[in-house]
Amino acid sequence: MGHGMRRTQIKELQPLKHMKQSVTLLMAFALMITTAFAAQAGEATGGEDVNPDGDVPFTVQERTTPSQDGETWTLSVVMNQEAIDNGTTFAITTQICLNSGVCDPPVMQEVTVSDDGSTHTAELTPPEDHSYVNWRVKATYSDDSSETYPEGDWYKTWSTCYYDDGSYGGVHAQSNGCDVPGSGEREGILPSAGVVLTLTALMGAALVGTARRD
Repeated sequence: MGHGMRRTQIKELQPLKHMKQSVTLLMAFALMITTAFAAQAGEATGGEDVNPDGDVPFTVQERTTPSQDGETWTLSVVMNQEAIDNGTTFAITTQICLNSGVCDPPVMQEVTVSDDGSTHTAELTPPEDHSYVNWRVKATYSDDSSETYPEGDWYKTWSTCYYDDGSYGGVHAQSNGCDVPGSGEREGILPSAGVVLTLTALMGAALVGTARRD
């Protein structure tokens, strides 16, 4: 009789044991996700874009900065000549992260390629209350090997209103949140790299012309 009761008790305890194991696994998984988000947030300084540097097979021709809710964000990269000659192809992946701390899954963008194969352009529209846009470039070479730039990380464009380290920042930030203009209003958006270079060239030409006349 006593042995029968113990066997019954063991059978009754088994589901409880499995439930505790499941709860433990769920808690561990939640901790992993939280740690990943914390690590990702800790890798960058709020408001400071992360841009390509060092030995990369492309240059940035245009990049909208800062990004704004509901407005088109554009990225154009120009492949260097060696990569063009070697038959290299590019793929651009982006990721949107929100002020809540949640990041959407990465998305491989549809890319528009120029006729000469050098310029690759991707566009997206960030959602409301986004914090920044992550992006990276995967280069696939003629021998089917590939490299990702940056390796194991992201380039980053911060939004006009981002939440970082306990406070809001950006041109559309307020003390307790965001005040982002409606669609079509691009207040506070800096010119892209291509526009800056063009304006610089025009100003330089004007100064040279003035000097010659003097």
